[in-house]
Amino acid sequence: MLDKTRILSKIAELDSYLAELKSVKPADYEDYMEDAEKKRACERLLQIAVESAIDICGLLVKGLELGIPSSEEDIFEKLEKKKIIAREMKEKLKSMKGFRNVLVHHYAETDDELVFENLKNISDFKEFREQIIKFIKNAK
Repeated sequence: MLDKTRILSKIAELDSYLAELKSVKPADYEDYMEDAEKKRACERLLQIAVESAIDICGLLVKGLELGIPSSEEDIFEKLEKKKIIAREMKEKLKSMKGFRNVLVHHYAETDDELVFENLKNISDFKEFREQIIKFIKNAK
């Protein structure tokens, strides 16, 4: 059974991270590089925003009983297959997950330019949110 209340709570959590990110995001790359505290705050907020999106996807897959995913990416595949998210959003989520892994696991030296570029893509989270809200409103 789809737990709409829990999903909406996670969306509210995501919204709060995005609002905080908007408030700390430096205006340009030079400002980003000059303020280590804001830089780290941006990295962390991006990380937990991505994790919230993944959690929302997981709740949908579980609640809709779409099967046990073989990986986090499989969660996105299942949601796209059921037309809950668009193909383009599936690809964006995969990219977000990969970026999150770089931040969390330090697979490579954190590329400051890449992080700053991702700050410009927070509209992807809003698009994700809209697709999920639309689905929840139409779900029985």
